[in-house]
Amino acid sequence: MRPRGSVPSAIAGVAVLVLLAGCSSDTDGKDLPTRPPATAAVSSDTTAAPADQVLSVTTPITDLLVVTGTGLLAALDSSATALLLIDPATSPPVVRAVALPAKAAALASGQDGEVLVALPNRVLRVDAAASTTTAVTVEGDVHAVQERGDGALVVGTADGKVRVLSPAGEVLDTVSGLASADALALTGDRVSVLDRRQTSLTELDLGKDQLGLALRAGDGATNLITDHFGRIVVTDTAGNELLVYTAGPLVLRQRFPVGSSPYALAYDQRSETVWVTCTQTNEVVGFDLSTGIPKEVGRFSTVRQPNSVAIDERTGDLFVGSATGNGLQRIRADQRKGGQ
Repeated sequence: MRPRGSVPSAIAGVAVLVLLAGCSSDTDGKDLPTRPPATAAVSSDTTAAPADQVLSVTTPITDLLVVTGTGLLAALDSSATALLLIDPATSPPVVRAVALPAKAAALASGQDGEVLVALPNRVLRVDAAASTTTAVTVEGDVHAVQERGDGALVVGTADGKVRVLSPAGEVLDTVSGLASADALALTGDRVSVLDRRQTSLTELDLGKDQLGLALRAGDGATNLITDHFGRIVVTDTAGNELLVYTAGPLVLRQRFPVGSSPYALAYDQRSETVWVTCTQTNEVVGFDLSTGIPKEVGRFSTVRQPNSVAIDERTGDLFVGSATGNGLQRIRADQRKGGQ
């Protein structure tokens, strides 16, 4: 039997493209077959001490990123109505809260020192140093946002639309036809969209303002990241797998059983390692994707309910946020060399 990450798996996936491709921007996605979006499994009490260091941040954290160029962390609290700006270099960590005008769906990196917050009918630009905000008006309930190299914003909304906005906020392109546009992958000049309600990954044809090739993303996909090789890594939380795609054309390159409800993702460019949190077992697991099948290179106990993870590329520190208020964990690069 061939391993699940072998080339035939990708070829089989290509056949699905013909069935899912080519939906035009005139469809609204309302009549598509869908499933309830998958969510992180509820973890049990921790049975092993979290690896390395737990910082005294008692607010539950549901999303986490490192603010580019600052060393600060940005996080959403459990209500998603406050953005927490955390300095992990201080003891105890200094935490500043920025009140949000509505419940946020996601965070993303903007310019250096800036956090993008996805909100209903707007994207909020937050200056992490000054805690000041600027709103960009968007039609729809924003579920995902990414900034392109030219300063344009790519925005996905709850009704399955993806819009490209100029730096001034002018709508340049609109593509519809998905059930929901929940996470965005920018790889070169290509945009791919994760639809959690269809558990699919779709490449957009922005030149024609329409959906392009699409592939099923497991049994219940939740999150994605990209790396500097142009790979798109997706957690199939319901199917307990890690899925690896490339776009242009969209192809499933690798799939690998992870188990324990894989959820949040981060990529360590220094070591070329994808880190995945497993909420069912309170662990974070590292995989090397350089071969045909992901190879496990590290596994560490985490704080309870590890629904978020981020890497500080300047130091290599790995941060894991507890969604139950059990702290913010830091696993330093030199502590991960042993793998356990």
